[in-house]
Amino acid sequence: MTNNADTTETDGHVGRLYAQSQPSWRQDPVAGDKAPNVIIMLLDDMGYSDVGCFGSEIPTPNIDRLAERGLKYTNFHVAPKCSPTRASMMTGMNHHSVGYSDVVHYDSGFPHSRYEMPSDIPTLPEYFRRCGYSTFMVGKWHLAKELYTSAASPRHAWPLQCGFDQFYGFLDGFTNLHEPHELIEGNTILSIDSFPPDYYLTDDLNDRAIRMVKETKAANPRRPFFLYFSHAAVHAPLHAKADDMARHRGRYDSGWDEAQATRLERQKALGIVAPDVACSEAEEAGYEIPAWNTLSNDQRRLYARYMEAYAGMITSVDDNVGRLCDTLQRMGELDNTIFVFLSDNGASGEGGQGGSPCYLGAVSFLYTKLDGEPVGAQKLAALTPDKINLDEIGGKHTMPHYPRGWARVSNTPFRLFKKFTHAGGHQVPFIISWPEGIGDQGGIRRQYAHVSDLLPTLLELARGAGDTTEIALHEDVVGRSFAASLTDPQAAESRLEQYYELEGNRGIYRDGWEAVARHQRGPHYDKDRWELYDLRTDPTEINDLAALEPDRLCALTEAWEELAERYGVFPLDDGSGLKRIWHSREQDDLVQPVTIYAGTPTLSRFRSRLLIQLRSYTVTARLQGYRTGDVGVIVAHGDQGGGYMVFVEDGRLRYAHTFANTTRLLDGGAVPQGATAITLDVSATAGGASTVTLSVDGAHVASGQDFELFWGMSPFQGIDVGIDRRSPVSRDIRQRHGCFPYTGALDSVTYTPGELAPDSPFRKSPEELRAALLKLMGPFE
Repeated sequence: MTNNADTTETDGHVGRLYAQSQPSWRQDPVAGDKAPNVIIMLLDDMGYSDVGCFGSEIPTPNIDRLAERGLKYTNFHVAPKCSPTRASMMTGMNHHSVGYSDVVHYDSGFPHSRYEMPSDIPTLPEYFRRCGYSTFMVGKWHLAKELYTSAASPRHAWPLQCGFDQFYGFLDGFTNLHEPHELIEGNTILSIDSFPPDYYLTDDLNDRAIRMVKETKAANPRRPFFLYFSHAAVHAPLHAKADDMARHRGRYDSGWDEAQATRLERQKALGIVAPDVACSEAEEAGYEIPAWNTLSNDQRRLYARYMEAYAGMITSVDDNVGRLCDTLQRMGELDNTIFVFLSDNGASGEGGQGGSPCYLGAVSFLYTKLDGEPVGAQKLAALTPDKINLDEIGGKHTMPHYPRGWARVSNTPFRLFKKFTHAGGHQVPFIISWPEGIGDQGGIRRQYAHVSDLLPTLLELARGAGDTTEIALHEDVVGRSFAASLTDPQAAESRLEQYYELEGNRGIYRDGWEAVARHQRGPHYDKDRWELYDLRTDPTEINDLAALEPDRLCALTEAWEELAERYGVFPLDDGSGLKRIWHSREQDDLVQPVTIYAGTPTLSRFRSRLLIQLRSYTVTARLQGYRTGDVGVIVAHGDQGGGYMVFVEDGRLRYAHTFANTTRLLDGGAVPQGATAITLDVSATAGGASTVTLSVDGAHVASGQDFELFWGMSPFQGIDVGIDRRSPVSRDIRQRHGCFPYTGALDSVTYTPGELAPDSPFRKSPEELRAALLKLMGPFE
């Protein structure tokens, strides 16, 4: 799509734009003589209580200032995961209806799981563009399925093709904040070898956002802008700047039990919750959290450090909110800017009971062996708190995530976490600031609202109350504007009903009541127990009224079934992980052998993963004759979160393999003069392990056993030939040689995928796979 607001048919999105003429902003009855700028700032995996004005001990003066110049909505809801929330926000529709039942890593073929923006549904930036706005985006997209994230992919689901004039960020669900695995500008994947030592992604995204605003306002001061600022923070891995972490040193030594109690009291004092609200003290089956005073000293020190890193990430976000607002203030634009701040779901419990310094490895190795414990899981388990260097947590050499005890604190006062349909999964902080349009500044609103309501609300505010002559919403938009509540604290709720579903967990809200069911893997959905809560008196879901009000519960569950049918929720995900294995036939093309020539930018993470995941493979490097003194990386795949590389150092051929914060080396001896072929053979064995063999011109020179196989999110960086770009596979090699480009004449590297591992899940039938997955994962975890 070109950047012309009148374009309607150059990118296959025919019918996306519905306005027939450009608006006359001088006639806008709310915005005055010009339209308001609009900013949506979306945090990733941030809990309800993680900013100061919602009860946090983390100082967030700049975010708090937004609330002081606007309103706090205490009853705002999203989908329980990031891609579904983003899809709903972008379209004003329920996420299943537009094909985003879950995150975009799986394409099962069902209509609700295709993970592509429908071509006939306008997006929020397309609406704004048609209203005369410049449209920018920085940060995380996560609305393009992995199959379509490479240099060769169709780009119809990328930001520019979905209505943005400018984009700078990444397509994946998360990244390394110190050394991002990939950055994209516009439609171009940037080729970056290394980052400056003090680089930090949150700062970079903020710099880009400010630049976009400045250049547009300089070119045309009267042209309003829509900025979608989608943070990588605070999603794991928990990466923060050292100075920001130092600001929180010792803050969490007293533990999560005290932190939650303190946050709840602060929320009461701020008026976020009623004085009689309590947090549930019941244990959540499968998600138990130990009392802080039962932990060892080593555990307490480590777990506190994890939370210091998390708090440091929020500090950086707040500092950058201040820089952005200061820029707008100097430009005279701040008072007429609608600034929305929210999170995409509740805090994440994915760190487990004890957290992990190797989040990517922990996530990836869940399925590597279905009949026992894989080698990788054993190594992760060996990383006990006393063996982890606390000073590296939050830095570029670890990929940490905090224990779910801190996620419970983040979600104070609610139950459970991201992915669940209890409140901890989808009730989030929401701030809207607009000094020129909000009279009751610093106020609180308690009306129930949903992320799908944001599109019609912002368009109404931008166009002016009651003025719908210039733009019409798509007929399938379900969002309902809550604009009236900005000026009227007692305005009636515009949304009286909303369903929820993710990974088989279900819920429905109707007029103050909620029915919710947590799905247990294995048994039929009819076996799940529905709970019933009166949220008007019990917002933290403590007093289950299902037994006392069976008729009300029945009516709500029947309403859920009706809504699920209407909005395409079926078939339900059984929670076994089977969808992680299913894939489209189009993906099979990416498992064919590939030759990568020296000088090629990094191969996409997804393509690189498919070449090696849970299988044997051969990597053959072609040299134009090795010469004495040639050194450097032959091939590298991965980063500090996990990966491998073949390189020549001091005339010797070596293999490095990184997993669980440890790099294991294999020495292939001196490289003979004139060598033309270096081969890495990886032979997959049972137990998520492999035997690695190095050869030179067909002669074996080294071999080793029990190297971990990789799958899923590890390695998280794609394949590089002749260099190790960005986050290194081996930190020692990086410290000695930098990116270590190969100095000799390297022609190419060829990957040839081989047989699947004998216990690979891809060998099993769907029925066998589901049974094995359920056995492995248990009923909840």
